[in-house]
Amino acid sequence: MLDNNYLFSTFVKLKDLSLKLMKKIFKIIGWTVLALVVLLGGALGVFMYKVKYGFPVSYETNAPKIDFPANQPAVLVFSKTTGFRHGASIDASKPVFVSLAQKNGWFLYETEEGSVFNAEQLAKFSVVIFNNSTGEVINDDQKRALEQYVENGGSLVGIHGAGDDSHHWDWYEQNLMGAKFSHHPLNPQFQKTDVILDTPKDSLFLRLKARWAHTDEWYVFFENPRKKGFQIVYTIDGETINPNAELPLLSSKTFGMGKDHPVAWYKTTGKGKTFYTSMGHAENTWQEANFVQMIENALQWTVKKTN
Repeated sequence: MLDNNYLFSTFVKLKDLSLKLMKKIFKIIGWTVLALVVLLGGALGVFMYKVKYGFPVSYETNAPKIDFPANQPAVLVFSKTTGFRHGASIDASKPVFVSLAQKNGWFLYETEEGSVFNAEQLAKFSVVIFNNSTGEVINDDQKRALEQYVENGGSLVGIHGAGDDSHHWDWYEQNLMGAKFSHHPLNPQFQKTDVILDTPKDSLFLRLKARWAHTDEWYVFFENPRKKGFQIVYTIDGETINPNAELPLLSSKTFGMGKDHPVAWYKTTGKGKTFYTSMGHAENTWQEANFVQMIENALQWTVKKTN
């Protein structure tokens, strides 16, 4: 028979062993949680850096060979990204641009090579489209070539991601955007509201529907481009969406643009023209007839006529 002292001693030893084991388990759990937090924080940090700055890339500098047809307006669709890539929307847009080019008799050149941004070749295009292009996708010389191209009579069109804050290009922000990007909603990210036609002013408004329901990722800007001299095509009522952007480990943005929240606008820059729409995040946008009609109108407005 076991005596009480032996049983008590054994109980104490088992208790001590159990406590040591529990401490070890909690320590392992603690380090595991910490590691996961660090990994998630690192992944989030890398993602946010890519969204805001894009990853460094080499810039293409050898001019491509392009056979421009005679007496046909040329349209350049540029879809290069170094920041967040709206891949599904970019892919969905390409057949739409092909269809619009065929319908209107335009020569379409689609590329992700920044080397096309040289003065000689740019001069042969009627309009350049930054098709959800994000990040610093062209070098300083290529930026200057595009600036001069627009100021001398060329046209620049930007779609959705082309207006985020990953470009770090003052001329581009002032003349295409007229506003600095702040954030987009995350609560929820995609929201449905009515897109409302502004007061018609010129041919750009022809055949555009006065009001239509649309779901998108609605960009929020720090300024209203209307106040910077841009003409507005479409707005939404900013009070009908939740503009909140809340992410763990990051400061939250809970403000919107107010009731007057433009989502498509344009202006003249020097002798040229610019047009931008913040719509176009998802691929199904390119199946929306009202959106496609707006893009067609913008291109018809910007495309120079040939003899």
